[in-house]
Amino acid sequence: MTLADRIQQLRKQKGISQEELADRVGVSRQAVSKWESEQSMPDMDKIILLSDYFEVTTDYLLKGIEPVPPAAGPKEKKPDGRIFTIVATVLNFIGVLVSCAVWYEEQEAGALIIGGVFLALGCMVFGVGMVESAPDSKPRAKRNFWTVNIWLLVFLPLSVCYNVLLDTGAAPYPLLALHSGTGMAVLLYVLFWLVYIAICTAVVLRQVRRGRSA
Repeated sequence: MTLADRIQQLRKQKGISQEELADRVGVSRQAVSKWESEQSMPDMDKIILLSDYFEVTTDYLLKGIEPVPPAAGPKEKKPDGRIFTIVATVLNFIGVLVSCAVWYEEQEAGALIIGGVFLALGCMVFGVGMVESAPDSKPRAKRNFWTVNIWLLVFLPLSVCYNVLLDTGAAPYPLLALHSGTGMAVLLYVLFWLVYIAICTAVVLRQVRRGRSA
């Protein structure tokens, strides 16, 4: 097995694409592709970065020499990152739902605070998951998180900005600015949804592409 084979094998074991590996070590995706096809070799500083990221020795990368494992007890098994993604998604969904429901009933700024707290908790859970979960589960958990949660995380702040700019109140969902004239109000309302869908769809497509190239 060559250096190129070992880099490709370690990358696939982590479940990441060439583009994601390139981001990790500060090179272009084309550079990683050339490493894996034996068209070029990484510099020594990149070898060190690769060994740190893959958690292997430089001897293993360069020569295929496996390190001798120290005598120790069983290694602690880390949880699957997708568990954190599910919990974070539930918190974010509750945040948006409760914020909209409270505003609909009370129309008070407290609704935005409640929603913001839940969204912050959801993002915090996801962040902890990216640190504490098993390394091989992180890429898929990250893709799953952004594919779903971009729709939740963007909705509330984008709605607030839309409503504040149109002077309809800082609501957690878009309101029709009827004082702007019926035709203009409908146009701006439709424009909000087009922008919202475009942003979220762009993020989702990016995650899909990453998943296919992994």
